[in-house]
This record gives sequence, C-alpha cells and structure tokens, in this order.
Amino acid sequence: MGGRDENSLRGSTAGGGAAGAAGRGMKLLLLAGTGEAQAVARALAEKGIPAVASLAGATRAPKPTGLPTRIGGFGGDEGFARYLEAEGITAVVDATHPYAYRISIRTAKICKEKSISYVQILRPGWVPEAGDLWTEVACEEDVAALVPEGAVVFLATGRQTLDRFSNLGHAELICRQIDPPDRPFPFVNGRFLVGRPPFSVEEERELFQRLGVDWLVVKNAGGAAAMSKLVAARELGVRVAMIVRPPQPDALKVASVAEALAWVDGL
Repeated sequence: MGGRDENSLRGSTAGGGAAGAAGRGMKLLLLAGTGEAQAVARALAEKGIPAVASLAGATRAPKPTGLPTRIGGFGGDEGFARYLEAEGITAVVDATHPYAYRISIRTAKICKEKSISYVQILRPGWVPEAGDLWTEVACEEDVAALVPEGAVVFLATGRQTLDRFSNLGHAELICRQIDPPDRPFPFVNGRFLVGRPPFSVEEERELFQRLGVDWLVVKNAGGAAAMSKLVAARELGVRVAMIVRPPQPDALKVASVAEALAWVDGL
C-alpha cells in the first residue's frame, strides 16, 4: 500500500477528532467527483473539520458537496503546489474517479514532496460473474478490433475520451453523458444520449433492448451504483468491452469512506 502501515488506516482518535484537528490548524483538501467524495464531504462538514472540496468541472451542474468548493484545474504541477501552500493544506483525501489517474499520481507525488498527508479512496474493481461476456482491453482504441461491422455500441465511458473511438467507423455509436451536448457528435456514425445516473437494472435493460445494443463499453470503475448496466448486459447477453484500470499512485490507499474517515480522525 505504500507510505504507511496497515494500522495507520484506523488511527487513534484520542484527543483528536474535529476539535483536535481544528486546534492543530489542520486543513483538508478533498479531491471530489465521486459518490465516495460526497459521503466524505458530508461527514467532514458534520464533524466541523476545516476542509475544501475541489471539482474538475467536468459536469456543468455538480451536486453540492456541503463544503466550500472550488471548480476547475490548478494550472499544472506548479499551480497545484502553490495552491497547497497558499491555502495551508495539511492533508489530502483523493476521492477522484479511478480513471483520473493523472490527477492522483500528481497529487500523491507533490504531497510526498511537501510532507502533506495523503490517502486515496480506491474502490474495488468489478469482477466478471457467471453469464458475463466480458473482454478486457487496455484502452479505448482496442475496442474496434472486437466489434463486428454494423454493431450497435453503447459507450458508457463519457464524452471526455470520445475521440479515442475514431477507429470505430464501422459501427453505430451511442455515447451517454450527463449534460446536454454543447457540440455535435464528433463522428457521423454516432449520437449522444443524455441521462443522469443512477439507473436501475430495469431501466438499463429496457434501454439496451430499445436501442438494440450489441456491445457495451465501460471502464472498470467499480462500485454498486454503476453496476446496473453490467447486470442488464448479463441478462440480455450483451457483450462487454471492459477497459482495465490505469496505474495508480504508489501511496496509501483505502477502499471505503469509513476507512478514509478513520484516517482523517487519526491525523
């Protein structure tokens, strides 16, 4: 796990907690954008722990975090380092998406250099079950070799990496995104579908049937909330191209919100 031993995940709350943290001048930065981040933010606000949440700005109308929130990038490594210093950040909880690996690797590196406490919440990935028709691929560009001519491909990977499917010109593409599109679909063989999660298994099953989906493309984000599309694909016999997770930082990791909050209490 790197950085600390397993016992550090639980920590000691003796003389600590919100009052102790505030008394020692702790200020926490929460890198948000996931359901785990929302839960951590609520808990930090309830505990009265000084903290600020940061969102990349990928969604136009993100859910309120309950914490003071900044939106947008930091201006590269130097900008992020300056922000940490200027704001007096003493600890960072990284609750970004597992595929926001560049942010996580950069954050862990700079926190180590500045002796700032860091933990990454990395939920367990999905594993195939009986009946699943998964093929793992290393990247988006590898999907094209799996998909036959004329197949209907449902891209549940978001619009930010849509350009990586430019070699899928032999298939019909449907890309789901949260916000209404602000530009045309980049390829003549595709279209956007707007929808805000969560989606039930029944909703996903009905959608895939209505669209005639042959292939589902997903990133192995893990978590229960987004798994409904995989269950629907299993029930319908829809094939899945599963994009494997990218490398993660060599730093302390926890798998749950509870572990992250225990770590905060132990600072």
